[in-house]
Amino acid sequence: MGMGTGEAGRLAREQRRLAAIVAADVVGYSRLMGRDEAGTLARLRGHRQARLEPVVARHGGRIVKLTGDGALVEFGSAVDAVSAAVAFQQAMAAANAGQSEDTAIVFRIGVHLGDLIVDGDDLYGDGVNVAARLEAEAPPGGIVVSGDVHNAVAGRLKAVFDDLGDLALKNIDRPVRAFRVDWSAADWPARTGASATAPPSDGAPPPLPDKPSIAVLPFTNMSGDPEQEYFTDGMVEDIITELSRFRSLFVIARNSSFSYKGSSPDIRRVGRELGVRYVLEGSIRRAGDRIRVTGQLIDAPTGNHIWAERYDRVLDDVFAVQVEVTRAIVAAIAPRIDAAEIANALRKRPGHLGAYDLALRAYADVAASYDRTDVELRDRAINTALRALAIDRECGLAQVAIAEAHWQHINFNTAADVGAAWSTGLTAAGRAVEIDPSDHMALRIRGTLRYYAGQRRAGLEDLRLALLRNPNDCGTLNSLAFCEAAFGDARRGVECGELCLRLSPRDRRLGQMQTGLANAYFYGRRYAEGGDVAAAAIREMPDSASGHAILALNLVGLGRIDEAKDALRMVRALAPAYLERRLSGGSHVERVDDRERATVFLRVAAGLEDPSAAEALR
Repeated sequence: MGMGTGEAGRLAREQRRLAAIVAADVVGYSRLMGRDEAGTLARLRGHRQARLEPVVARHGGRIVKLTGDGALVEFGSAVDAVSAAVAFQQAMAAANAGQSEDTAIVFRIGVHLGDLIVDGDDLYGDGVNVAARLEAEAPPGGIVVSGDVHNAVAGRLKAVFDDLGDLALKNIDRPVRAFRVDWSAADWPARTGASATAPPSDGAPPPLPDKPSIAVLPFTNMSGDPEQEYFTDGMVEDIITELSRFRSLFVIARNSSFSYKGSSPDIRRVGRELGVRYVLEGSIRRAGDRIRVTGQLIDAPTGNHIWAERYDRVLDDVFAVQVEVTRAIVAAIAPRIDAAEIANALRKRPGHLGAYDLALRAYADVAASYDRTDVELRDRAINTALRALAIDRECGLAQVAIAEAHWQHINFNTAADVGAAWSTGLTAAGRAVEIDPSDHMALRIRGTLRYYAGQRRAGLEDLRLALLRNPNDCGTLNSLAFCEAAFGDARRGVECGELCLRLSPRDRRLGQMQTGLANAYFYGRRYAEGGDVAAAAIREMPDSASGHAILALNLVGLGRIDEAKDALRMVRALAPAYLERRLSGGSHVERVDDRERATVFLRVAAGLEDPSAAEALR
């Protein structure tokens, strides 16, 4: 079907945008590589991670591409582009202090403001070419900007612009007015290493931390009643406290967040001023005995909305509602931040990944393996996590990813060597706890592996401690739904499973969470509820052998033997080794009567026992 000229013109316009482009290149790259190839590459990678990336993030830029000896970076503002260029050159000057000519890495930078052609994540066009040619005109350690950039930033930065006149640039068919940028080091102190997370003394915005960062702004009281301010502020304070339980998050303290109270700040400005990637804002409206709370999570550098939700509650107990809604918000946005961070890592080019990015990629594969039988996915997660550990031996998230991947191999019967999977998984989980004894994720996976490896009491203690560290983590609640019930406390298992679903009803692991609750219902002899939830779990995860097995258990409890046999036939088709292991007795079940009931019910569903054997145990 042909495209009309009007539509073609519209698409062409959508593929262009105005932006400030920074082109950076290493001076004498070939000479450095010829003398020490491995050392040069290692130093260049280190400068990118420690200096270029933080500067770009701090000023709201985007790395478009990396070449062997340079980078192309896009900014929405000429002021941000030049500020980032100066900050980076100043950081490099500090890093090169005392370095020999053979080891110092020095950059030239060119900056241009122009119209660009957009192709996916890449940029092309005259604007990119001009920036690259201006970079070649810059002195080592210096910056040259175009006249368009000069006009946009003049008088707005602590810098001096020396007029170079009209330059004839290679492959540019017109003269380009250019200016060399000069600045005083005292006006642009370099911030790297430990000082990068401290509040800057020069009034410049703080850098983004090396882990996901969030600020919770004061919610707007829309009730028209000043007396409701206590409720509104109290909820925000609780959200800040509960988010702080996530060791993977950098959460801005209450006093800084509340400095915006009573105003309607631009979210991008908040992100720059507080040095955070994510901002949570919202409102509360109370009318009579009802309350409505809305919240939205925003990616500060772009202003894009990541998540939004509305909570309507009857206000029987103001404090109970405050706790309930707080936990619901926290449980909902934490996975969204994880997903956003993983998406950011996946967008980066493979040659530009640090330990944390690699660990995020590994954990993304582990998360996907909850509802897939793809063996390669889990193996890829393990290999990616090992790459992260080769860079940083203290990367706890990488150890967690390795332990989780081996647990999934065991849980879904995809391990090539089950014994090795147990050993390696337990070792990685133990190392993760050694790295950070308060990390709830590390405690959760160690507890899960310990429990099912036969160290049931120690595993349960780990899981309970993980929940104390972070009561908002649905992964821990899900593990406890299984383990508390199997250990003999079905009531507690049901409580954990129901809370897990209430906190995160649209979780990516919904099927796994429903399976845990259905299992707890079985041990609590609540077979009708268990059957319904198990059926829902199978709709989410049709290939889950454990889901079909738990459905069969509950169906036998209801006396629906033929349906239970159908469910067990699915288990045999999906994971025959798992079924044989379950038929021989549930070694993870603590109480003898519970273990006997589960084994007999499965044997009835398998046609190995007469249905009357189950009747006496129901």
